[in-house]
Amino acid sequence: MELSKKNLDKLSYNVIGAAIEVHRILGPGLLEKVYQKCLARELTLRGINFRELIKMPFDYKGEFVDLDLTFDFYIEETLVVEIKAVQEVIPLFHAQTLAYMKLLKAPKGILINFNVTNIFHHGQKTFVNEYFESLID
Repeated sequence: MELSKKNLDKLSYNVIGAAIEVHRILGPGLLEKVYQKCLARELTLRGINFRELIKMPFDYKGEFVDLDLTFDFYIEETLVVEIKAVQEVIPLFHAQTLAYMKLLKAPKGILINFNVTNIFHHGQKTFVNEYFESLID
């Protein structure tokens, strides 16, 4: 996939569509790990390349530091996807997603909460950063 704003937006749309399908089948109220496993299966069925439950590498001043940070999905090596199954999305979850994006130099991230009645309207938040802004349209 050529990295452009248009292609990254299309990828985001497809990932959110996969999350909507998982939510349509399962509904709200389950544990995060259930949604994580089902979303992994849905992404595979849709032919979307990803890595899951990634342990965050971190280079601090030239030395690898094990921070024991794990995030849910890294899609096509450009899109961070963090999932939750919580009653309320708190600002800390936004900060986590943004921090993962920064550490990976990923241009876009999506925070998805499966504990809602409608993923599209209430269960997803997309983030972009300076790496996204530098991409071609």
